Amino acid sequence: MMADIRKALVGKRAQQAKRAVLGQHHNDGWLAKLFIYFMLSIVAYLYLQPFFYMVSTMFKNLSDLLDPTVQWIPRKLEWNNLVRAWNGLKYPQSFANTITIALFGSLIQVCVCALTGYALAKLKFPGKGLAQFLVFLTFLVPPQIIIIPLYVIFSKLGWLNTPLVFLVPALFGQGLRSALFIIIFRQFFKTLPDALEEAAKLDGASTFRIFSRIMMPLARSACLVVFLFSFIWYWNQYYEPSMFLNNAYQPLSIRLNQLPQVLMGTNPDPSAQLFNPITEGTKMAGAFLIVFPPLLVYIVTQRWFVEGIERTGLVD
Repeated sequence: MMADIRKALVGKRAQQAKRAVLGQHHNDGWLAKLFIYFMLSIVAYLYLQPFFYMVSTMFKNLSDLLDPTVQWIPRKLEWNNLVRAWNGLKYPQSFANTITIALFGSLIQVCVCALTGYALAKLKFPGKGLAQFLVFLTFLVPPQIIIIPLYVIFSKLGWLNTPLVFLVPALFGQGLRSALFIIIFRQFFKTLPDALEEAAKLDGASTFRIFSRIMMPLARSACLVVFLFSFIWYWNQYYEPSMFLNNAYQPLSIRLNQLPQVLMGTNPDPSAQLFNPITEGTKMAGAFLIVFPPLLVYIVTQRWFVEGIERTGLVD
């Protein structure tokens, strides 16, 4: 009798151990979790390795850069790289230019794209299908095709070398990737029940009042997603500023491209600019100074950003 009980206990423990290792389902056992964590660690390393390289290199002096035995941790922290990058980028002025374009452009995009997306999702008006087609068309047309007509128009209006070349198009729904943001808002507003609007109309609310008092508060998660995407893209853009802005009004992205030339004092061979160990640490410091502000914004708003991604359906 005792032997049978002991055998049953051993069998039960074996089943528990098997369930703990393999799990009742395919993804809840120790073995599956170890595999998932292993794969996530590899993906995280692939994404973070360039950032780690940038941080490590910006603190290396010339001897550490030339020493192949120094890989990640420098023997001595070289803080002068940050100072030289700060001065070479003309950081206060360039930061003010960049934040003006990115912040105000993003806020305008949120308001205008939300209004357009709401109209396409909830309102009925003649030519609605054509309007939706034109929105999708602007999403497909690359900016290189229309850059020359835009340059001529902005030149005649006297907007070149000012933030107006980015803020005014955003005001009319033609900002950086505005079509994508309109689609995001359209999909979000389509998920909201029509009963909300019908109840508000019974109380005498106008269409704009419904949008501003009911729909926009409900779309806070979508607004945050659009704001962050727009802010990052405006912050990192290079092609349009290189065409419309000169030395009098340049953002950080243009200054970073000119940093090797500024550090060398002349215009050397392009290969010397890219692979010169004398400027490598300063260039990585400049890249860090540009990456850090949007990274800080994302860290602060990460929780709401992930929630907004889920609610707007971008994960589908």
